[in-house]
Amino acid sequence: MELFCIVGPTATGKTRLSVALAQKLGAEIVSCDSMQLYRGMDIGTAKPTAAEMGGVKHHMLDCVDPQEEFSVSRYVELTEACVQEILSRGKPVIVVGGTGLYVDSLVAGREFAPFPQTGRREALTLRAQREGIEPLMEELRAVDPEAAANIHPSNQKRVIRALEVYLETGKTITEHNRETQSRPPKYCPLWIGLDYVNRSALYARIDARVDEMFAQGLVEEVRRLLESGVPPTATSMQAIGYKELTAFLRGEDSVDAAREKIKLASRRYAKRQRTWFRRNADIHWIELPDAPDFDAVLRQAEEICAGQ
Repeated sequence: MELFCIVGPTATGKTRLSVALAQKLGAEIVSCDSMQLYRGMDIGTAKPTAAEMGGVKHHMLDCVDPQEEFSVSRYVELTEACVQEILSRGKPVIVVGGTGLYVDSLVAGREFAPFPQTGRREALTLRAQREGIEPLMEELRAVDPEAAANIHPSNQKRVIRALEVYLETGKTITEHNRETQSRPPKYCPLWIGLDYVNRSALYARIDARVDEMFAQGLVEEVRRLLESGVPPTATSMQAIGYKELTAFLRGEDSVDAAREKIKLASRRYAKRQRTWFRRNADIHWIELPDAPDFDAVLRQAEEICAGQ
């Protein structure tokens, strides 16, 4: 087996397990976390420290400035090249993270509609600002009723993207997605999932980790990013923890209210992650007790690897 994927909800110990397995397998780790990509966003994303990396080489961390826009298509493009380079050196790859869309798109080898710099997107954005989104929705309903039915009008970015794809390629985004999804996956990795048996144990761990992030200086990290010129509207600043503390630093909330909102948002995110990954029948789940024994978890993971 050359490719392994370790997935599951946030705060389940994916990083620690991936490092321990990488040390035993001689593998390198590729992050699949949509926010650990950003430089300077360390505490709030639970980015592994040098000590936590355990001497294992990590990829796809700190590769994007927080001012930059990023997308799943760019992730797949960069990560595919990274994975192939590691494999070419004869080393296994462990993809680890909780961003389901990113890891699934990488494994599938999904191709995305082009993002040409023709000005059409900018023109559509300007129209939306001047006319509102409804005229664009009407145009989308005319050319791609299926996409229009699945995109809420409030999601302006997706409405514009669907129209842009049609105007640039003559093919609807629905057609494009259907074609790419019908192809067999590019990789057949060994999937390992981590999750707690009792949801309350996971939520307690999430709450404790948020408290630890505050103790480590999360407020100061967010303040530093804003003072460095990262706009509050940047995609990076919509991440859990950063969005809530930006509101606090603007005086819209107390720090205690922001902390509780971060805990709630993190728990909701974990629920969405659980729903996403549980749909994947290929995942070998390691069900964690309230107080997991890491050595036992590692033994289970090794048994799963040995059985393939």
